[in-house]
This record gives sequence, structure tokens and C-alpha cells, in this order.
Amino acid sequence: MTHPSEQLEGTPLIAPSTVEHPLYESVVEACRTVYDPEIPVNIYDLGLIYTIDISSDNAVKIIMTLTAPGCPVAGDMPGWIVEAIEPVAGVKEVDVELTWEPPWGMEMMSDEARLELGFM
Repeated sequence: MTHPSEQLEGTPLIAPSTVEHPLYESVVEACRTVYDPEIPVNIYDLGLIYTIDISSDNAVKIIMTLTAPGCPVAGDMPGWIVEAIEPVAGVKEVDVELTWEPPWGMEMMSDEARLELGFM
């Protein structure tokens, strides 16, 4: 018997993004304008944005995490993301969901972020 919290083998922990949606690149660029206050790198390149799901009627759902559960901006960050994405032309609404699965790790950062922070 498997434990209920165990994922089915091959099931991704991170839901796929709707990369083929015409608004996808604009939403990514909007995410890149939001910075973690403790790290001088935007949240997208830090790897904090797990999923950008855009519906056929242009409603955007972001699934994201934070560098740590005790992050001092945990309550503020989702609002910053909504404020960054809502003005994007064509976006109907924005919903941000915080998750701790999988936990964030440095391996989720883009090469640019690692380079900027001196990890490469």
C-alpha cells in the first residue's frame, strides 16, 4: 500500500506551464520585474515560479514557492506578483498559489541567477 503523500511514479511535482499560450512570454517578463528582497535576483530566475498556467480565457494561475517557509515577505510576495501581471495586456485575472512541494533549492535557479550571485 502506498502512502497518500507519495507521488505516482513519473508524476511531476511541478505542474507544466502553458508555454504555448500567446501571453506566456509577457507573463514571464512581468514575473521578472518582481525581486526577492533578500536576494538581488528576480523571482523567475531564482526558480520561485513553478508553474504559469494560462487558461483559454486568459486567466493566469501562478504556482510558486519561496526560498524558505519563514520568508519575511511570504504574505506580500503573491500580491506583488498579481500587481506585476495584472497590467499585462490581455490578462483577465491573476491567481497566485503558494506551495512548499517540492521545496525550493539552489538548483532551481537559472544559470544567469547563479552567475549573478557568484555560484558559477
